[in-house]
Amino acid sequence: MTIQEIQRDIIDEFSMFDDWMERYEYIIELGKSLPLIEEQYKKEDNIIKGCQSKVWVHGQQNDDKIVFTADSDAILTKGIIAILIRTFSNQKAIDILDANTNFIDEIGLKEHLSPTRANGLVSMIKQIKMYALAFDAKN
Repeated sequence: MTIQEIQRDIIDEFSMFDDWMERYEYIIELGKSLPLIEEQYKKEDNIIKGCQSKVWVHGQQNDDKIVFTADSDAILTKGIIAILIRTFSNQKAIDILDANTNFIDEIGLKEHLSPTRANGLVSMIKQIKMYALAFDAKN
C-alpha cells in the first residue's frame, strides 16, 4: 500500500468514532499492537528529542524500503507512534520525504493533544523524515 492509501485508511477508521474518548481508546489499542522494538535499539541515540515521555524510533533499510520499529513508555504516545510506524514503515525513502502529514489534522489528532504531546508528535515525524533523508542520501 502507498502512504496515501494507508493515510486514507486511518482517516476512515477514525471517522467511525463519535467522540474523542473512543478515539483515545483506539489509539491506545493501536499502541498495544505495535511490534516490540529490540532492546538493543532502546538507547539514547534513538530517543525522540522534544517528547515529554520516552519514545524510541529505529529505522533500517531493507532492500529499497525503510522498516521502522518504535516504543514508548507512555500508552497514548505509544499509540501515536504506532500510527506513524504504520504509515511510514516499509516505504521508500523518497516516498516518506515526499509524503505530507495532513491526515493527522484530518483525524483531529494534533488539536486533541496537549501542547507538549503535539510538539512530540511533530518531533516523531521529523525523526522519521530524518531517517528517510539519511537513507536517501546513501542511495
